[in-house]
Amino acid sequence: MRLRDKLFTNGGNVRKVLRILNRILKSLFNFNFLKQQIKKIKEKGFKLTFIEMKKYFGTGIVTEADYIYSKWIELNEPNELQLEKQRSTKFEKKPKISIIVPMYNTPVKFFEELVDGLIDQTYSNWELCLADGSNEKNKALEPIYNKDSRIKYKFLEENRGISGNTNAALELATGDYIALLDHDDLLPKFSLYEIVKCINQNPNVEFIYTDEDKFEKLDSKRYDPYFKSDFAPDTLRANNYICHFSVFRKDIMDKLGGFRSEFDGAQDYDIILRMSEIATNIIHIPKILYHWRVHALSTAKSGATAKPYAYEAGKKAIQSHIDRLGLDGTVEDGVTLGTYKVNYKIKGNPKVSIVIPNKDYVSTLKTCLNSIKKLTTYKNYEIIIVENNSDQEDTFEYYKKIDGKDNIKVIYFPEKEFNYSKIINFGVKESTGDYIVQLNNDTELLTPNWLEEMLGFAQREDVGAVGVELFYPDKTIQHAGVIIGIGGVAGHVFKNIPYNMHGYFSKDSMIQNLSAVTAACIMTSRKVFDEVGYMDEKFKVAFNDTDFCLKIREKGKLIVYNPYVKFIHFESKSRGFEDTPEKKKRFASEINRFHEKWKEILENGDPYYNINLRLDSDQYEIKNEKVKYRV
Repeated sequence: MRLRDKLFTNGGNVRKVLRILNRILKSLFNFNFLKQQIKKIKEKGFKLTFIEMKKYFGTGIVTEADYIYSKWIELNEPNELQLEKQRSTKFEKKPKISIIVPMYNTPVKFFEELVDGLIDQTYSNWELCLADGSNEKNKALEPIYNKDSRIKYKFLEENRGISGNTNAALELATGDYIALLDHDDLLPKFSLYEIVKCINQNPNVEFIYTDEDKFEKLDSKRYDPYFKSDFAPDTLRANNYICHFSVFRKDIMDKLGGFRSEFDGAQDYDIILRMSEIATNIIHIPKILYHWRVHALSTAKSGATAKPYAYEAGKKAIQSHIDRLGLDGTVEDGVTLGTYKVNYKIKGNPKVSIVIPNKDYVSTLKTCLNSIKKLTTYKNYEIIIVENNSDQEDTFEYYKKIDGKDNIKVIYFPEKEFNYSKIINFGVKESTGDYIVQLNNDTELLTPNWLEEMLGFAQREDVGAVGVELFYPDKTIQHAGVIIGIGGVAGHVFKNIPYNMHGYFSKDSMIQNLSAVTAACIMTSRKVFDEVGYMDEKFKVAFNDTDFCLKIREKGKLIVYNPYVKFIHFESKSRGFEDTPEKKKRFASEINRFHEKWKEILENGDPYYNINLRLDSDQYEIKNEKVKYRV
């Protein structure tokens, strides 16, 4: 048989084969992928390698990201020997997991794959609760749901909507925990094992969620892994980042009273938001324990454009959530589809003190002050310029012109040594505001309502500090939050991404909780300053802002990154670089101090990052190595 005949037998078609061949050719230019395939050919032979490649290429070109993720899977997910070991594990607690699946015109192939995946689970004490709201009973499904006695199926005779169908499935549940699964998605074989392992390690856990990825066909490539942060309330109000795989303790689900039809399309978002209001023990497992199927009608394929009503329902769910919490705010669309922005109403008319350390560079300071005066819409503020070691005459001439005008006050720091923490502490003590903004002199405001945006969060009792998004003069990102551990200490993320372009799951454009933000622009209440003992003056130049944020976190308060406030940051023009032996020695000592003081978070990892992501990159890149998970 000729090669052409081989290619087009068994129902194949010209377009499909040409498309796959085109993807293969493009992917072969990926050196790492090519190297991987050569290695496979040596180990498995050409025929088996080709069969694997044929499956793999059915869903697109193999990019560098695909290669790295496939390597991560190979290194970090259990092999057959490890899966067998899981099957023989004897847990002290053996909770029954009730997996709830609402059905509606479920494709037979998808359903069979879902059921087979559950039967293959390495943990066996589960039940599958199915409520079918399809127009008519599909007899082709019967042999599938009759495969196993742990499967319960109920035909509803009517479509009650996604919430009604889910509640009907919930009524069948007899388990200790309730797990949510869509009728077209899959759980990896080790998913329930990891859930039960977590329960045994944390007997009081009330809600568990995991990381997830996407796929199109069984055994095709998996892609777009979402490695999430630990629980973060403001992040959740900006986007349903928790989503899959969600597992509720039965008594928590009972308190919630099931799903609500008025939030159909975002019913899972609504129930997770309600869960967050009553659960006190929420655990995130940083492993891929859910595979989200991508097909023509799925949200995974088209985002909110596939189900626009779901987007509106999400907004409604958040509004209902903040109303229940007694937070005075309104919800609007976020920057990207599927994200949201909460606008909190300001209580009263609190005074804001903007503390700006300065040394010379009058033109830089002018740019900063002029942008504030020109754009700021909030009126009750003062500006405190803290003079430190200027030596140019025009600097002092400028001070004379501005001091006492336009709510500006110039004060003189009495010491000659530059110590940022001492300068800020001095400025705060000389200020009269209820809220303090630390602001670098080398910044230029872009957002007129910046103080309102920051105050809305800073006034909340659970929030300790609010940071913003900063850009280099070329309009690429300079700061979109700080992650502890990046670069060995702490680093800004998403650096150099162009304005209006977005990084990993658009996190740069979403309001989030983080462990730290830069003090180039940060708002804190005076009360919080007093509670944490001001800035640590032993951090003279570096890491003082990160240390300050971590002290706030120690007090149980949240740090909020708000990208709806934007500045240009000209990056430390007036202070120069760490380029002298003395400066390098001081910098090294501050690194050592940070390591000693914050050893635990550096060892355990930033809870607002993910252990599967690299610390030598600021772009949320996946580790290409075996990950050491916390036990």
